[in-house]
Amino acid sequence: MLSNKPSFPPYLRLGASLYVPGHRSQLVEIADGRKYPQLHSVIFCTEDSVQAQELPQVLDNLAAMLRQTIPHPPLLRFIRVRSPEILDRCLLLPHISKINGFVLPKVTLQNLDSYLQQFQRHDPFWVMPTLETQECFDSSEMRLLRQKMLSPLYRERILSLRIGGNDLLNYLGMRRERSWTIYETSLGQTISMLVNTFRPYGFNLTGPVCDFISAPQLLERETQLDLVHGLFGKGAIHPQQIALIEGQYRVSQEDFEAAKAILSPNRAAVFQMHGAMCEPATHARWAEQIVARASLYGILTEPSAASAPA
Repeated sequence: MLSNKPSFPPYLRLGASLYVPGHRSQLVEIADGRKYPQLHSVIFCTEDSVQAQELPQVLDNLAAMLRQTIPHPPLLRFIRVRSPEILDRCLLLPHISKINGFVLPKVTLQNLDSYLQQFQRHDPFWVMPTLETQECFDSSEMRLLRQKMLSPLYRERILSLRIGGNDLLNYLGMRRERSWTIYETSLGQTISMLVNTFRPYGFNLTGPVCDFISAPQLLERETQLDLVHGLFGKGAIHPQQIALIEGQYRVSQEDFEAAKAILSPNRAAVFQMHGAMCEPATHARWAEQIVARASLYGILTEPSAASAPA
């Protein structure tokens, strides 16, 4: 169904996904990769960043962008739809095949079919369901959702799961503080539960958006903790956040050397490198992702505490 997949997990191409409200100008320049050449993925939004009365204009803007944009830019392009009804309208837009996929908001066991049954078997689109409803605090509900997502026709279409941190904090009556990462709030436990529920079954999860544009150290630290918790990819709400996020996706020289050694056909069953035990039987998956991250985001010239598994 989805052709031309790279040899590494395709979600590693997401990097910092820039959210762009659909009523903004310069959609074509952004979609073509001309406005932000460093961008790996963009999400054009029809949901929370758009008022209901603006939807007709937003859909017209997206239609105009699709007519003018090039077919295969260097970045991945997604539309965050507002509802299953808006997904249906987007799928009918001319040139919609220029989009790589859709972000599905507020996905639950009850509405997943309403979204995913709209796709035909041959459709080339990925989807990224967003976990951001009250059900996300219920581990049994999340296990049921996972089982539905694992059905073959659904699983092959899901590129990644996204975590809607602000929506989840809203259920707790909270807003994150400027000095604390999302993992230092009570939501940290919920994120860990979601990772432990979905990641062992092959689903990647992306890190929640960081609201504070003027707190670069907080964003860098939170992105490091995303990696430590097993998440990869992060929403960016401002172009300034792109380099800060993706700088944390570079790998250390030590990790890169260890990963290459672990993947070597002449490797020993267990060996020591850089003061750590390397065991290919249990570290091969980590090593593959480290090598892929290095090819996409580069290698640090000096060892960094930010190095962590993807």
